[in-house]
Amino acid sequence: MKRRIPITMATQHPDNAAAPWWHKSAFVATQDEIDEVLLLFRELPIDEYMWDWEGKYVDESVGEKLFSRDRKFFLKHPLGEDVHLTYRIPAFDGLKMHRMARAFMNILSLADFAADIGVKSPPVTEMFLPLTVSPEQPIKVRAAFREIAGYHRSVFHSARKKRADLLDLFNVTTLVEDVPSLLSIDKIVGPYWTSLKKERPGTDFQRVFLARSDPAMNSGLVPAVLAVKVALSLAVETGEKLGIEVAPIIGTGSLPFRGSVNPLYVEPFLTQYAGVRTYSIQSAFRYDYRKELVRKALLRIRREAPKQRLVRVGADDRKKIAQLCTLFWDIWKPTIEEIAPLINEVAAFVPPRRERLQHIGLFGYSRGVGKVRLPRAIGFTAALYSLGVPPELIATGRGIEAAKKMKLFPVIEKYYPALRDDLRHAGKYLNRENLSLLARKRGIWREIERGIKVIEKELGITLGPEKPRHFIHRNITSNIYQRLFARDCHRDALERDIVEAGIIRRSLG
Repeated sequence: MKRRIPITMATQHPDNAAAPWWHKSAFVATQDEIDEVLLLFRELPIDEYMWDWEGKYVDESVGEKLFSRDRKFFLKHPLGEDVHLTYRIPAFDGLKMHRMARAFMNILSLADFAADIGVKSPPVTEMFLPLTVSPEQPIKVRAAFREIAGYHRSVFHSARKKRADLLDLFNVTTLVEDVPSLLSIDKIVGPYWTSLKKERPGTDFQRVFLARSDPAMNSGLVPAVLAVKVALSLAVETGEKLGIEVAPIIGTGSLPFRGSVNPLYVEPFLTQYAGVRTYSIQSAFRYDYRKELVRKALLRIRREAPKQRLVRVGADDRKKIAQLCTLFWDIWKPTIEEIAPLINEVAAFVPPRRERLQHIGLFGYSRGVGKVRLPRAIGFTAALYSLGVPPELIATGRGIEAAKKMKLFPVIEKYYPALRDDLRHAGKYLNRENLSLLARKRGIWREIERGIKVIEKELGITLGPEKPRHFIHRNITSNIYQRLFARDCHRDALERDIVEAGIIRRSLG
């Protein structure tokens, strides 16, 4: 039987500016997310829903509630077969292990529940493991699950009631979120998949999850795109050597900085990420566009994504891309470190859209690495767009300038064909007046200003508002800037402007 791979995966990422079509508020509380799963499966071409145990509060009775609220639907479209519920668990770093343990027990007890009501297959058989940087992490998670599953079976299952070992079906899928790990992803998935082949000799299929917006926040736009292209190539090639079909997942948002995956940009992103089998469909994609437009875009992704041919990145180009990533990062990191206080100040006014927990980990997360702490990627992106200085335009021009001097720019053009379109789209939301005012306050903004001029000169494009809504966005970001530096700034007014600007660009961040 032909394997059915999920293509459209809804996530709980809180990047929507507007309220969902099924909800009265843009904020979606934990208790509303069960209804969200049901509505997305029933009313949109969504194949999979990622249930986040890592970054937010979670309803642990998700399985029972789904079956109880629409048993007829799930008997016709079984979880784990026609539609998928996949858990994103906490990072395996010695912290928040109680949440991982609860996710393990939830999977096991949900399998028992499904069997008790006559459902043939376990509803949940896969976990995404975030912040994966080594093969030992997923190997240890599988070992921990095996131990807990064995204990669960010995206590709750008699010999006469013995069921198939869930471990035979259970998968831990690596989620790789930083540029260095993406560039050497074969060193992670190679040993991990080799261990799986030894444990389960029949293993012939694996997924791998590639982050896109977190690498951009930590290294800049161009390194994030190029690193993902390398990771796609390396992961598939590693699978071919091991006799494993690889189905890459990519985690993307709607704005160019976070991936450009939105209903108006389907053909460019399918070409840009050719080889991806599953796309994350985040909240802005689903709720900041007309529902019928969303449906048509999802159907097109379903139809066209499997046809896209992977772009192989040879060893010589991989070395050049590694050089480029370092080159851009050397410009990006000190720039972001210097403007971080203002980013954090604006991000504090970005209204929440989900109930989230504190994150841990990379440069750019609240725990902090290096000199600065930053908000999560959505708040980071929203803050800079709200100032009228889209993050796509920061460090990119200066990086292109340096790449041309090193004769590496053709590599960027080869593997990032959508670069001009992405920058032109982001540039529609540039507020030059705000940038000029910032440049008077701090020298680093003058460097950002110069870099934008380099983009226009070197790429032959003009950045700035084009349509009436872009000019309205510019005016709103001027209001945001003035409110931010006014002594009598009212939080409600600033939040309202930030949301209004997000609605115009069809994504909060």
